[in-house]
Amino acid sequence: MADTLPSLATASSYRSVEERRAAGRELRKSVPRRSLGDWSPGPGRDAVAILTDQERSRVPELVPVRRERMAASPFSFFRGAAAVMAADLADAPRTGLKVQLCGDAHLVNFGGFASPERSLVFDLNDFDETIPGPFEWDLKRLAASFEVAGRSNGFDAAARVRLQTTLARTYAEAMADFAELDNLDLWYRLLDADQVLRDHAGQFEPDVVARVSRTMEKARGKDRLKALRKLTTMERGELRFASDPPLLCPIRELMEPDQEEELFRLVHEAFVGYRRSLQPDRRQLLERYRFVDLARKVVGVGSVGTRCWVALLLGRDDRDPLFLQVKEAQRSVLEPYLERSVYDHQGRRVVEGQRLVQATSDIFLGWERVVGPDGVPRDHYFRQLWDWKVSADVDAMDPPMMDAYAQLCGRVLARAHARTGDGIAISAYLGSGKVLAETMGAFAAAYADQNERDHAEAVARWADQDGS
Repeated sequence: MADTLPSLATASSYRSVEERRAAGRELRKSVPRRSLGDWSPGPGRDAVAILTDQERSRVPELVPVRRERMAASPFSFFRGAAAVMAADLADAPRTGLKVQLCGDAHLVNFGGFASPERSLVFDLNDFDETIPGPFEWDLKRLAASFEVAGRSNGFDAAARVRLQTTLARTYAEAMADFAELDNLDLWYRLLDADQVLRDHAGQFEPDVVARVSRTMEKARGKDRLKALRKLTTMERGELRFASDPPLLCPIRELMEPDQEEELFRLVHEAFVGYRRSLQPDRRQLLERYRFVDLARKVVGVGSVGTRCWVALLLGRDDRDPLFLQVKEAQRSVLEPYLERSVYDHQGRRVVEGQRLVQATSDIFLGWERVVGPDGVPRDHYFRQLWDWKVSADVDAMDPPMMDAYAQLCGRVLARAHARTGDGIAISAYLGSGKVLAETMGAFAAAYADQNERDHAEAVARWADQDGS
């Protein structure tokens, strides 16, 4: 299938506001809102088999790292099991209200990062699984993640119910707000972290505000100069990636010495192709930097084992680094259950989805098909590494802090869905959020129970395999 410009617009997008509201309310008859809370495992369900199937495309020596990270806790397991949840959602009732899904909208995949204007923006920040689909799939994954995280942190049942109420009501109320905006006003809307803190500080306890402020300052310190200090070393007067296997493996340790010339040829070809995916002004900026070194880097939980590289480029001198993450993009785990992506190139699928969902995106976001050291071409996407990026320290959150975080995530997800789907119809379908809170609470609790069973089974089966 050739790459074409996708559109989520349908004939319904051009109906009057009242017609769209009426369609949203009418949908409640065929897909009752409470039906979204239904969950029971299907016949023959095998979560571990789904994860094992994923491992076939991963770097073999990194599979144990992935298993170790997922085995650490039910919450870690949930983070790595997007493919399992995709299969579970496939047979659930669907609203048909299509948006550009994040595809893996758990609470750690929200966070802060630098906008091109150098403000700290809070937004969704992981799009490996992005694809168009029903809005409730993102919402269910987010709700379940808060339930699993709340249990992991020892929250009682009442605190977890409050979390679901906060998340659902925030999402519904934000969707209602966005449904009133003109298209351009909605498109320009973003959550500037500093502005949010100033506007809403009075709603939170002083210690919550203080912790958020410290997190924001930490984010600004996680930049390319910190990467320079943490990830590189000086060898024979030249900057090179430091060796920290298996988490960071310089390319020189993965290839034979006589392959260096071939490596530079492959890197050059990859960057030539990648540059074509950038705007001309950003392409010119990139060309001010020269390639210096490459390393394989282990990232995340679910992504462990995919081929992820970091490239070091230098500009005017050794204090002017540019770090690019070059991450393998495989087919979205949601695609087998939804319409096929219009993009044959999986890196482009990720980039185009990210540009749609995020209010503002990394200036170096692009894609290319990269030939690895094994000679196999694979789709990748490129972005800056550590450009003020920070994720919430979920393990350290108490109920008030996680409740405040649920407000931020709910509003961000609603904005992403409103700008890529029919926010008017979605808002009319949802209503005030009271029913949604009960529905998502029921789903999240049931799915968290299932996740705990899956985690226990995976740990046991992986231990048996390691011992055999």
